[in-house]
Amino acid sequence: MAEDKRTQGTAEFDWDALELDGYSLAERSEMSDTYAGTLNSVAEREVIEGTVVVLTKKEVVINIGSKSEAVVASSEFRYNPDLAVGDIVPVYVETQEDRYGQLVVSHKIARVHSAWNKVNEVLKTGEVITGFVKCRTKGGLIVDVFGLEAFLPGSQIDVKPIRDYDVYVGKNMEFKVVKINQEFKNVVVSHKALIEAELEEQKKQIISGLEKGQILEGTVKNITSYGVFIDLGGVDGLIHITDLSWGRVNHPEEIVELDQKLNVVILDFDDEKKRIALGLKQLQPHPWDGLDTGMNVGDKVTGKVVVMADYGAFVEIAAGVEGLIHVSEMSWSQHLRSAQDFLKVGDSVEAVILTLDREDRKMSLGIKQLMPDPWEAIEGKYAVGTRHDSKVRNFTNFGVFVELEEGVDGLIHISDLSWQKKIKHPSEFCKVDDPMEVIVLEIDRENRRISLGHKQLEENPWEVFGTTFAEGTTHQGTIIDNKDKSGIVALPYGLEGICPARHMRTAEGSNAKVEDTLEFVVIEFNKDARKIVVSHTATFEKMEEKPSKGKSSSSSRGGGSGTSSAVKHVNASTEKSTLGDLDTLAALKKKMEGEGK
Repeated sequence: MAEDKRTQGTAEFDWDALELDGYSLAERSEMSDTYAGTLNSVAEREVIEGTVVVLTKKEVVINIGSKSEAVVASSEFRYNPDLAVGDIVPVYVETQEDRYGQLVVSHKIARVHSAWNKVNEVLKTGEVITGFVKCRTKGGLIVDVFGLEAFLPGSQIDVKPIRDYDVYVGKNMEFKVVKINQEFKNVVVSHKALIEAELEEQKKQIISGLEKGQILEGTVKNITSYGVFIDLGGVDGLIHITDLSWGRVNHPEEIVELDQKLNVVILDFDDEKKRIALGLKQLQPHPWDGLDTGMNVGDKVTGKVVVMADYGAFVEIAAGVEGLIHVSEMSWSQHLRSAQDFLKVGDSVEAVILTLDREDRKMSLGIKQLMPDPWEAIEGKYAVGTRHDSKVRNFTNFGVFVELEEGVDGLIHISDLSWQKKIKHPSEFCKVDDPMEVIVLEIDRENRRISLGHKQLEENPWEVFGTTFAEGTTHQGTIIDNKDKSGIVALPYGLEGICPARHMRTAEGSNAKVEDTLEFVVIEFNKDARKIVVSHTATFEKMEEKPSKGKSSSSSRGGGSGTSSAVKHVNASTEKSTLGDLDTLAALKKKMEGEGK
């Protein structure tokens, strides 16, 4: 009961009437309102500015105009080593009062918020900003921009390729914001864009003053297989490989090297002046203009083979002055050959000037003219009737071309290959590169033609065969083929006869066949056509009597063998003549057998 009375007394006490420190309640209320008017209204999740009032190694105290001061870790200001008391810095209010009654703020988050707003604004305006290169990363560099980490790709560092990224780490550089990913909060910056803008301005100034024929100084920027790129001070031009030198150039590296400074002349450019063609050789006089005026057709010159083609070789007789040696002027031979068979690149050759056109700057040369023409004294060396060794070069349907020596070819007509064989194509008689002895039949020096013979090396055996194979004589033969229902019969001395189908019948009544060896009677001999017609049937069957000159028909051979008296008479006369020609035939046979071997 006593405690309740004490509490009741406290509750009834008039505190408003109490004066403390000499201030009445009304005065105290007025002072409180005045103090509250000096404080800022602080709201959570907002960025506000404050003034640095205290700096220590661990903390930075910032007055943000609130009842309590903001305290931020010193590590958040590591990017700014020049921070001093009195500097105004932004902070982000995370919580007005934590569980300890403290105000919680962050300078780092405030920078991020502020930076994000700034980079978005800079992307719109295109403003140039400054950032700090923090470190290297895959494909580029990490840059601190307004407190944000932005990416600087390696391709955006400079207009030329960069091999060492580390040289940029720890440096301040100027950039332009080129891309922002709002979803992932990514920022991409470029230093190259600033350089390109400067180069573009320089390029406009340079291009505006370009004229054809103008001579400028440039630096070799790049060398390719087809030409050289020259930096003219912000704008590039190309010297094509053909405009580097009046002489032949295999690769531009033979003429220029990287970073070399040289004078060039403007040859051409397009309407927008984006492509500039330059020349280097045009600054030097053309070699043809300095060619010896005393040089004429027929003079001998010495040069070096610089280019080879199937049709000829280009020879440089002076720097930038070339002449063509056509393959037809390399040898007196008429065979189709390639120029590579005579010359190769790098060869030093002596030649004769065949044509010279100073106006069109063309020259043709020859090397065969330095060798004697074999056709000049052809009649003396290859007189008609003389024998010579040759080599088979090629065939035609009508004959064989052989080479007597380099530059001298002759033709053996197919009819002049053999007395005995009937040749359909020369390839049946010989092969390319075969040696062959020939005899000169005719010479046409004006048209460079020689007619040759091979069969004429021996006497015409058909003159002798006329008596050996007279009509009515009997010979043993072998059927080797059938053609047009007739049999082809191999006869002695390498001759062939024709046995018509009706003369192929044997005594048994069947027809003779290939590979049969039988007796045959000659029923026709034509020396001019080199034709022998034989019959097997006539050896056993009576034939119609064939009138003989000055003699009549008589009884058959052997008294009733069925052979006509005309055939008997021919046999008798042939037998006599054959006995008289035994020595001639034996010698002829021996010679032909030796050639066959």
